[in-house]
Amino acid sequence: MNFSWSEEHTNYRNRVIEFAKNELADDTLVQRDHEGTFAKDLWDKCGKFGILGLAAPARYGGTFEEIDIMRAAYALEGLGYGCPDTGLNLALNAHLWTVMMTITLFGDEAQKKKYLPKMASGEWIGAHALTEIGSGSDVYNMKTTAEKVDGGYILNGEKRLVTLAPIADVAVAFASTNPKLGKWGISAFIVDKMMQGFDCQPVQQKMGLRTAPIGRIKFTDCFVPDENRLGKEGAGFSVCNHSLEYDRCCILAGKLGAMQRQLEQTVEYAKSRQQFGQSIGQFQSVSNRIADMKLRLETSRLLLYKMTWLKKNNKPAMLEAAMLKLHLGEAYVASSLDAIRVHGGNGYLTEHEVERGLRDAVGGVIYAGTSDIQRNIIAKFLGL
Repeated sequence: MNFSWSEEHTNYRNRVIEFAKNELADDTLVQRDHEGTFAKDLWDKCGKFGILGLAAPARYGGTFEEIDIMRAAYALEGLGYGCPDTGLNLALNAHLWTVMMTITLFGDEAQKKKYLPKMASGEWIGAHALTEIGSGSDVYNMKTTAEKVDGGYILNGEKRLVTLAPIADVAVAFASTNPKLGKWGISAFIVDKMMQGFDCQPVQQKMGLRTAPIGRIKFTDCFVPDENRLGKEGAGFSVCNHSLEYDRCCILAGKLGAMQRQLEQTVEYAKSRQQFGQSIGQFQSVSNRIADMKLRLETSRLLLYKMTWLKKNNKPAMLEAAMLKLHLGEAYVASSLDAIRVHGGNGYLTEHEVERGLRDAVGGVIYAGTSDIQRNIIAKFLGL
């Protein structure tokens, strides 16, 4: 088994790290996190560099001739390592894999030409409108409807917990076209803000990932033309599951990079902090925590790389996606708490930028499918 990366992939990842450190690691993050401010200037820089083009082929404005999920995940790991703004990383990945990749995979030629170039450049921002008040983990028990009318559909309903909703130009939205069929009656649509009845609600404040705006999208007699249906009528369940596999793969790649940066910073602190005449890293209670952080990082890395290999080779990966989402999400929380403990009082203070890691990590056990839902998926694959 070959665990090495190609020189091409490694060189691109190194370019991404250099870009992130030089262009995205500014000194305004503590304030932006406090205020919940989205950095559109950093978003635009990512568009110009090519990060936002990783989910589209070059003929539709993408960065490379064809999408390479392994290269993309490896690069996004580097982005998470070089860019301390975890909220920005979440926003980028949500835009890339739940919106752009969905259009790339299931859109027709006209849809790809219309939406992907502007989304790859960063000019248009995309949101994935799926969750509702009564359908969180039971996501396909949605109440949003799409009634067929002459020339299109009328959408009514409200989506919540939508990343980038308050500033979205485009949404991939899911609605029931035939409630009697349950999940097989769900269809997907591309809805843009110029359509009457498309209403983006204000930013909602949250515990962490504050630089990624989150909110609601409300559809009130919103007419969506036939040409904006994404895939066949009733194919929404398959469209969503497919896109979530990519999302769980790449959105966690950035967290892996953040865990690497977190570990390095914690090791350096443990070496430099002196107590009782020696560095605190000499005490087993400290060094053991750091050893656990390293173990979580490496086991998460193996799961991520296996997942990208499966997707690259067009192999089913639902089980592996669930294991990756569960393990890496929980590992990041545990390591973030260990980082605070090692840093002690400084780790608890906002100005030292350690505690933000824990606040940002907690979201990873909820979004894109909770840890408990991932356990349910794994159990089903084991025949339980």
